[in-house]
Amino acid sequence: MRSSGVAAVALATASLLAAPCAAKVDRLVSSRLSKRGLDSEGLYNVTILHTNDVHAHLDEWRAGRGTDCTEGSECIAGYARIKDKINEIRKEVPDAIVLDDGDEFQGTLFFAYYGGEKISYAVNEVGYDALTLGNHEFDKGLDELTHFLGNLTFPVVCANLKTNHTGMNALKNWKPYTIIERHNVGIVGLLTPDTKGTSSGAGPGTDISDPAEALTAAVAELEAKGVNRIIALTHIGYDKDIELAQKTRGIDLIVGGHSHTLIGDMEGAAGKYPTIAKNLDGEEVFIVTAYRWGEYLGKISLAFDESGKAVKYEGEPIRLSNTTAQDSKLDGEVAEWRKPFDELAKKVVGKSDVVLDQSTCQKQECTLGDVITDAMYEYRVAAGGKVDGAIINAGGIRATISQGDVTQGDVLNAFPFLNAVTDLTFTGAELWDVFEGIASASSNVSKHEVTSFVQVSSTLQMTWNPSNPVGSRLIDFKVGGQTLDKSKTYTITAVDFLATGGDYFWAPRTDFIALDTLDQILVAYFDKHNPVQAKVASRIVQTTATSPTTGGSDGTGAASVRAALSTAGAVLAVCVAGVALL
Repeated sequence: MRSSGVAAVALATASLLAAPCAAKVDRLVSSRLSKRGLDSEGLYNVTILHTNDVHAHLDEWRAGRGTDCTEGSECIAGYARIKDKINEIRKEVPDAIVLDDGDEFQGTLFFAYYGGEKISYAVNEVGYDALTLGNHEFDKGLDELTHFLGNLTFPVVCANLKTNHTGMNALKNWKPYTIIERHNVGIVGLLTPDTKGTSSGAGPGTDISDPAEALTAAVAELEAKGVNRIIALTHIGYDKDIELAQKTRGIDLIVGGHSHTLIGDMEGAAGKYPTIAKNLDGEEVFIVTAYRWGEYLGKISLAFDESGKAVKYEGEPIRLSNTTAQDSKLDGEVAEWRKPFDELAKKVVGKSDVVLDQSTCQKQECTLGDVITDAMYEYRVAAGGKVDGAIINAGGIRATISQGDVTQGDVLNAFPFLNAVTDLTFTGAELWDVFEGIASASSNVSKHEVTSFVQVSSTLQMTWNPSNPVGSRLIDFKVGGQTLDKSKTYTITAVDFLATGGDYFWAPRTDFIALDTLDQILVAYFDKHNPVQAKVASRIVQTTATSPTTGGSDGTGAASVRAALSTAGAVLAVCVAGVALL
């Protein structure tokens, strides 16, 4: 049970919840009301506005693509719209809490050209109350991150991050949590522990602890200070947010980011806004997130009882379409910031006869994944490389490239990390285990949860059954049309991010040399294949088959375990840490 906070203040619920919305508004009287016999009188109301994973989309962008706006296209989002909409809501709810869930870095030329400089200016203009760190805030290292955070005029909260970086530790606005004094609300920040595998700049000296443990400690400190309305501001992903709610107690709301999950009452949504989970005490925790790239502004209003529990809500994600007004001052400043790189961005490097889609790359084969891996493979073959194929982590593909003329800006928006390619050798057994880990999202090679799907060149084919138990989902893998020979050695072209252990496909390696970057390679591919024509070509195939055609490494991979059991004529169910192997 929580101790009482400040005396409950009766506010006009109707005025707090009257802000305009662009989606169906969901209302609920919590089950706690009936349990406690409370009515709406005397409840303390707080409105929370939130963004996440803006990824340097300071300017408006083309809907469905993430690329620069073109004449006749629907132009959405941008910080000028975010600022204007928040200011509009503040006129009716002047004490709304405004939060951001991180991953402000990486994704457009604004970051590639300016680093965090213009991003810090834009978020200061919006006037957030708190921001937590995303994994991509570490992409340029802790010096760049320290400079960015030092320019912010509001608190940065992250309870599970420790570092030996002197500059970071000297920052006055970085803390585990902050208290919004006007509401006596605590905001606890949490960062995904996967940051070291998803950002190249989170190196030695940086430790990211378990979010649930860090949150529990922070809640205890806040409650000891008389704060009993608590929000977790997380960058761990939607599914992990649900798990976090179930593992903890004492929080009312999780405002999340990282997984780019769409929730609400719209087509393609993965869940309700808010999603409701039960904590360790069986009490409701509300979970919200606002998709990605600033397309939506999340808005939820909570009514708290005297014990600090949220007992009513009203909320909706607000889509910032081209009918949403833009703040003229910030819009003009963003236009000025574009000028140094706009000419480069507008340079046409080729043409595509089809949309090169990025939106499905994390789930299945996608056309942009096909094109970039073929470009990588052709680049190495043309240079004399004896390579068998190319792969890329789907998380490294960031935006769709539209049909028609393709610009340098389109290429850089799609591949903003400037990763270099490199050649790596694997035995067939190792390669099988790598792709089993990708299929199962849990790697026997890296001993870690895999944090991205994969895309492969035309010389490779992966057949998998996502319905099989973890550890037995890879059914077949072909190289050059031939089923993998586990005793043979293969050379695969990949990006240097993967080579160093990124996304946990395998353990970090040092036996490689970085070559040209993806943007250079893709521009050359457009020059050679202009216009580009691509279609999904059965490189990544889902099947209902349950048994693999070949095995992994002797005695170590899940596939070889299955083969040994089959030879013995036995069927054994093994469950280790929730991972089932047959």
